[in-house]
Amino acid sequence: MFGWLQYHLWWGKNGITDYLEVNAVSELATQINKKLIHRNQHMYTEIADLKHGQEAIEEHARNELGMIKKGEIFFRLVQK
Repeated sequence: MFGWLQYHLWWGKNGITDYLEVNAVSELATQINKKLIHRNQHMYTEIADLKHGQEAIEEHARNELGMIKKGEIFFRLVQK
């Protein structure tokens, strides 16, 4: 009887091995969620900056669209 109980405790359904597997998956999901939360916070900050600041709009225009202001000189540095 004791052997049967031990078997079900360790290897049976919802036993220790199942618990350890679920715990590992849960920790991995927690790590992924932390990264996604950090990414989302960065995006929310960027959206707020775009809504309220002219500098962020200019920065995006410069970096993504290659735009420059009137009177500015554009330099492109190319490595060999």
